[in-house]
Amino acid sequence: MKITEHIKKANEKTLFSFEIIPPKKGKSIEDLYANIDPLMEFKPPFIDVTTSREEYVYVEKEGLLDRKVTRMRPGTVGICAAIKHKYDVDTVPHVLCGGFTKEETEYLLVDCHYLGIDNVMALRGDAMSHQKYFEASKGGHQYAKELVSQIQNLNKGKYLHDVIESDNCADFCIGVAGYPEKHLEAPSLQTDLKRLKEKVDAGADYVVTQMFFDNKKYFEFVEAAKNIGITIPIIPGIKPIAVKKHLQLLPQVFRIDIPENLIKEVDACKTNKEVRQVGIEFAIQQSKELLAAGVPVLHYYSMGKSDNIQAIAKELF
Repeated sequence: MKITEHIKKANEKTLFSFEIIPPKKGKSIEDLYANIDPLMEFKPPFIDVTTSREEYVYVEKEGLLDRKVTRMRPGTVGICAAIKHKYDVDTVPHVLCGGFTKEETEYLLVDCHYLGIDNVMALRGDAMSHQKYFEASKGGHQYAKELVSQIQNLNKGKYLHDVIESDNCADFCIGVAGYPEKHLEAPSLQTDLKRLKEKVDAGADYVVTQMFFDNKKYFEFVEAAKNIGITIPIIPGIKPIAVKKHLQLLPQVFRIDIPENLIKEVDACKTNKEVRQVGIEFAIQQSKELLAAGVPVLHYYSMGKSDNIQAIAKELF
C-alpha cells in the first residue's frame, strides 16, 4: 500500500514509522531483525531503509596503494524485500542520485516493482568524503527533482530508452526530503522551499523532514510550504539525542539548532546512559506536541538501535 493510502486510511490518526540502516558487509541480518522486533508492537505501516553512497578504499598492491570503490552497507532492496516478507509491512527503499547512473536507477526501480515495493524515497544524497560539494555521478542525476521525474516517467511506462504500453506499469508513491531549518547548501529557507516545490511539481507524493528539535520550526515550515502551494503530507522526522557528542556532531553535519534547555540537560549528564535517557524524555515531549497537532506520521531515525525508540513509542502509541 502507498504511504499516502496508509495516511488516508488512518483517518487523521497519527501513525508510527521508523528508519533503519543496512548492516555493514559481513554482518548478519539477524542483528537488524533484533532491533526491528521490539518496534513491531506499535504497528508501523512502513519502514524506511537507507542507501549508502559508494566510498573509496585503498588496497595495497605490489607496494603501491590502489584506490577502489566499494559500498560498506549494500543490500537496501534485498533488505526491503526480506523485511516485507518477514513482517508483512511496507518498506521504503531510499533511492539516491549520488553513486548511480540513470540506467542503474531504472534497474533498481524495476527490481522494486517486481518485489511488490510500492514506495520509494527519492534523495540527492550527500557529497562523497573527498568532495566539498555534491557532484553527480557520470550518467546520473544532479538533483532530486530529476530523480522524481524519472520515477514518474516509469510510472507511465516511459523507460529511459523505451516507451512500453503495459497493464503492469509501476505505480510508485514517491517521498522526498524537506528541511525545516533549510538544506545546508541552500542560501535561504525560502530558496530551499522553492526547491521542495520543484520536487512536488515533478511528482512527489509526500515529504519527510530532516530531524529537528524545535517543533516551532516544523510548524512554521509546514505553514510556509502551504503558502507556496505544497499540499502533500509533510511527515516530521525525529531523532532522539543518544550520546553527548551529538551536541557538536548533529549541528555540524545537519546545520540544525539544538534548544538551550536540551543542551543544559545533556551537559549535566555524567554518562552517555544518562544522555540517552534525557534524549528519550525530550523526544517524548516533542512527540506529544506533534501528536496533539495532528501530524500524519511520527517518523523516527533509529540509526541501528531501537531501545530508545521503543521507550518513546511506549508513551505514545
